[in-house]
Amino acid sequence: MVKRQVLAFILRWLVSSVAMYICINFFATFEEGYEWMRTGFWLYLTAGLIYSIMNAVIKPLLTIFSLPLIFLTLGLFTILLNAAMVGLTFFLIPGVKISILGAIESCLLISLINYLVNLAMSDVE
Repeated sequence: MVKRQVLAFILRWLVSSVAMYICINFFATFEEGYEWMRTGFWLYLTAGLIYSIMNAVIKPLLTIFSLPLIFLTLGLFTILLNAAMVGLTFFLIPGVKISILGAIESCLLISLINYLVNLAMSDVE
């Protein structure tokens, strides 16, 4: 059971890393002197790991605390929660910046990628 959970986390980490690669290259900007980070794969693996950990730890807590807003907006507030997770991920990565609109677009893209991977993985099980 633990082995399966670890494998599922590693798969989510890799999928998040690929999604972060796409989001960083399309929606984020690099500060002066940090452009060299774009060529290394460690940036994307680190961003995917940070995003995966925050989705596993921080996002459930924020979701519980914001349930009234989620109910009031019929679930649309979850987009802002996802955008906050993306924005916090980019805040923790030095030299990479993203706008609020870029964070919203990134969270929608990441959600689409995760949906497609979950759809493909449901056929495997």
